[in-house]
Amino acid sequence: MSPTLRAHFADYAAFHGTPGNKACHYVGIPLIVLALLALLARVPLFAVGGFTVTLAEVALVAVTAYYLTLDAILAAIMLAASVGLLLLGRPLRSQRVKAEEWSSQEGWAQWIRELFREIRRNDPPFAVAAFRIVGDPGPARS
Repeated sequence: MSPTLRAHFADYAAFHGTPGNKACHYVGIPLIVLALLALLARVPLFAVGGFTVTLAEVALVAVTAYYLTLDAILAAIMLAASVGLLLLGRPLRSQRVKAEEWSSQEGWAQWIRELFREIRRNDPPFAVAAFRIVGDPGPARS
């Protein structure tokens, strides 16, 4: 691990050491990254062999390149996590949400319900555990 990365982690640990803060970050940061990737996936750039490359993939490459300057293992871990979030976020790009809906609590709640409906539709193994924690959003829409 590079000295720069050690300094970043030490600084981060100094401000984020409480159990509540850690719990919020374990949930909140992935949700923020998921939302960001879902929004960036709505910006198509070009197609390669039938796959549409979006701004989300370009951002993922840029962020991975940055992490490679810090630590190769960290870059690999972050790439794997980010690709997983991108795979969850890409289908959400088709969700149409009006700007005023994003500015209200109901808008965010609706987006989260739609996220879990999309997860249920794709039915990954962790969906059952997620529904036990946050509650069942109701039947998946087709």
